[in-house]
Amino acid sequence: MDNAKYYNLDQFDKASKIDAHIHINTADPAFLEQASLDNFILLSINTDVPGYPTLQEQQNIIINHRKRYPAGLRHVTTFETETRNQDQWHERAIKHLDESFSQGAVGVKVWKNIGMDIRDEQGDFIKIDNPLFEPIFEYLQQSNITVCGHIGEPKNCWLPLEEMTVAGDKLYFQEHPEFHMYLHPHFPAYNQLILSRDRLLERFPDLKFVGAHLGSMEWSVHEVAKRLDKYDNLAVDLAARICHLQYQSVSDWQSVYDFFIRYQDRIIYGTDLEFDGSQKPDDFREEAHNTWIADWKYFVSDGLLSTPGENYEFNGLRLPKEVIDKIYFRNALKWYPGLVF
Repeated sequence: MDNAKYYNLDQFDKASKIDAHIHINTADPAFLEQASLDNFILLSINTDVPGYPTLQEQQNIIINHRKRYPAGLRHVTTFETETRNQDQWHERAIKHLDESFSQGAVGVKVWKNIGMDIRDEQGDFIKIDNPLFEPIFEYLQQSNITVCGHIGEPKNCWLPLEEMTVAGDKLYFQEHPEFHMYLHPHFPAYNQLILSRDRLLERFPDLKFVGAHLGSMEWSVHEVAKRLDKYDNLAVDLAARICHLQYQSVSDWQSVYDFFIRYQDRIIYGTDLEFDGSQKPDDFREEAHNTWIADWKYFVSDGLLSTPGENYEFNGLRLPKEVIDKIYFRNALKWYPGLVF
């Protein structure tokens, strides 16, 4: 292997890397300790998720961690939607975002509750292109603040469990039937959610938008490519969707490889790893390290690989070093302008 052009497996801890989609919801420093050992900077995504700490608590956790790891951690903030019908909601939301930016936030998360949960007074689902959010997106566009958007779910979400393509989706939707849209046919269809996101990109062409989880188009690199070709303001992260690329690599390795080469400036590494203190710190550190190593093998090697829980094998992509550096480091800096070290 040409070491000048390609990384090898042993160079994992030597390369500069950013995991640009994780969640730290505990004061325990285990995540940051492991990231330091494996040469990762972390971008923690604050999200208005049931069961998570409050938005203020999430932000306080990150601020306190940064006192000890100032060069190893940044975060993305968000805004709540529960009080959207109250007077001056937009003003309060923007004020909260401003305060978050002053405390180090480098972007804004919008979550799948928009489109799949919250409703208007008539009972209709409020999607991401609803005029309700226009003042916020106009503010973010003018301020050059990036949106990290988790709109929709994997396409598997609209299939019965036995027809889903990857084991992780089968397990997740079995454990979270409230988000398994096959069981809720009165909820929005997959394409309705994707198109609502597309309309937002058209309406705000200068809004930097990172489509979380391959933009919820994980099932086809060709579908992702169509959107990247159409919307210059769109990038995608890989969080929790690398398994879908591996699944496609079984039958169409070349298309997956070509996707990374062609869109090497628009793809951002992330895992969606979450540490909330419920796991033993050493167990979580092992999980994080093993996840990062497995992904590295897929991207830098050309050998035959497999992944736990799946009954198929696939070849590694062996991407050039220049592409790896963009996906793992430089693209995060480019698409989140405040992420400066």
